[in-house]
Amino acid sequence: MSDAKPATVSDQADFDPPQDERDGGAAQAGGAAGAGGNIESHLHENRSFPPPEAFSQSAHIKSEAEYQALWNRAKDDPEGFWGETALELLTWDTDFAAVKRGEMPDTEWFVGGKLNATVQCLDRHLDGPRKNKAAIVWEGEPGDVRTLTYLQLHREVCKFANVLRGLGVEQGDRVTLYMPMIPELAIAMLACARIGAVHSIIFGGFSADAVADRNNDAGAKVIVTADGGWRRGKEIPLKAAVDDALAKSPTVKKCVVVRRTGGEVTMAPDRDLWWHELMADASADCPAVPLDSEHPLFILYTSGSTGKPKGVRHGTAGYLLGAQLTTKWVFDLKEEDTYWCTADIGWITGHSYIVYGPLANGATTVMYEGAPNWPDPGRFWELVEKHRVNVFYTAPTAVRAFIKWGDEWPAQYDLSSLRLLGSVGEPINPEAWVWYHEKIGGGRCPIVDTWWQTETGGIMISPLPGVTPTKPGSCTFPLPGVVPKIVNEQGEEVPDGEGGLLVMTQPWPHMLRTLHGDHERFKEVYFGKFPGIYFAGDGARKDKDGYYWVMGRVDDVINVSGHRLSTMEVESALVSHDAVAEAAVVGFPHELKGEGICCFVTPKGEPEDPEALQKELIQHVRSQIGALATPDQIRFAAALPKTRSGKIMRRLLRDIAAGRETTGDTSTLEDYTAMASLRQEAS
Repeated sequence: MSDAKPATVSDQADFDPPQDERDGGAAQAGGAAGAGGNIESHLHENRSFPPPEAFSQSAHIKSEAEYQALWNRAKDDPEGFWGETALELLTWDTDFAAVKRGEMPDTEWFVGGKLNATVQCLDRHLDGPRKNKAAIVWEGEPGDVRTLTYLQLHREVCKFANVLRGLGVEQGDRVTLYMPMIPELAIAMLACARIGAVHSIIFGGFSADAVADRNNDAGAKVIVTADGGWRRGKEIPLKAAVDDALAKSPTVKKCVVVRRTGGEVTMAPDRDLWWHELMADASADCPAVPLDSEHPLFILYTSGSTGKPKGVRHGTAGYLLGAQLTTKWVFDLKEEDTYWCTADIGWITGHSYIVYGPLANGATTVMYEGAPNWPDPGRFWELVEKHRVNVFYTAPTAVRAFIKWGDEWPAQYDLSSLRLLGSVGEPINPEAWVWYHEKIGGGRCPIVDTWWQTETGGIMISPLPGVTPTKPGSCTFPLPGVVPKIVNEQGEEVPDGEGGLLVMTQPWPHMLRTLHGDHERFKEVYFGKFPGIYFAGDGARKDKDGYYWVMGRVDDVINVSGHRLSTMEVESALVSHDAVAEAAVVGFPHELKGEGICCFVTPKGEPEDPEALQKELIQHVRSQIGALATPDQIRFAAALPKTRSGKIMRRLLRDIAAGRETTGDTSTLEDYTAMASLRQEAS
């Protein structure tokens, strides 16, 4: 980009009296949200998009009255609602004796019931025409395609379940999966579930040290990996990282390796085994083990910036019910749909909305291995056209990247198969929402802007596409069974329109059960701030119409001269300017104001006059939000530091803004040159 220095404004600009990769995991209790008053909200969106009448007529939930009746029933009689739903949707080996036992933080669901996740996702679809329906449609980055029907997927899962047993894996043992986005990843996780092993999937971008830390915390017995995977035309050498990790992972006794790229790897005698050789002689007969409803299905580690990784543990029955039900409701899945969630299975989005949720509904789920802009920025739209995708679920950071790459890329492809779009991972700014609606959805597709977390297991607040008039940037209303509030630091509900802390006041079946090996930390992190109430770690407000607006992590609140401002709102104001493709806003120490506002901005093109654009953007934010949100610095960046899942790593930007050396794990960075470039410009 340009050599322009960060623009600054007068230190006196905003001394009015006070008016009042998320890098991973919920905020620590009593953390950054602790000081000051409520979070201020200054952005307001008045546009509204009603669901198309034809969509509503065929939707699973068709009307506001139907939604309200479901929501009221779940709130007023949660045991009756969830008990009936579990009996209707889940296939039980042994019926449960009680719907719920205990209250938050120690709640058990469907007590005494027994079932198996793979029966829910596979076996029960084999008695009818679904057995020959595509379960997984997979495309590799080089363009290779594989399709697995439900019958074929069931066979592969049973075979690998027997392989795991042959390696000594027993019920309750932990198995690490560190793999690219290939069908074997889904097969391995379901094989673990079939025999009652607990899978721990580690995103393929993590470092060897991060893999070792997670192996050791989980006490993993076996690791499954691949020689490598493809990313932007290059081989990512996964097996080499595993070799380094296993030198520090004493509990891991066996390593199974899928041959994906054909790259050279070192195979340790007696420890390392090839997937294809083990599968060649494996039996396809492996009855599913009936497991207690609370049996741990998986551990998933959140990647916080500091401290020991938190192993979020989910149970079986409650998690499955949440994944299945929310997939059906939010994505309005139909039997003929081809559904594509662009996430990586290494994150909770992939667990719930690539594998467990879609397969429990008997859907066809698409998996893609590579980058969205390889070999060119039209790759996603090529896949939508090629596989006739009907439901498309992606992240706001991806949408903003699509905008930056230009309208000409989606315009080259036939996107008429799409009927529903989704957004996940962080709040979506209104301008990106409108672009997504018009350029990808052709103005005809409802958008479900979903709020949820690793810890919640499934979607909590979201439009229902046949019911909810959507407002760009709002996740709208809680789903049935979800009872949120927005409170201040004392736990008192704030008036509509004011920002505060988002909490959940009633337990729900798909919530996390504990942190692996550290139940006291679980209680302190999620329930320590407000006893008996789940603190989500996000700031939010509810408008006069009852719509929820998530304002981002409370860690990302800036305290400017006593005003507690959401960085998301400043980012949204910046991105609403025609010249801006993407923005990330962080605080930095300021001698007079306490914290200043530093904005990292990626323009849509090279600015002709960088200094003039900086000044223009400063005034734009002032006009959109007010003088109190005036940026102290605007820094242009060709690219922002992101994880491979598309999340901006704001903690790294905070280090740059403050002039500090970078600390914490950076192994998930997609492009290290983005950080190097930003540091060079800052110097």
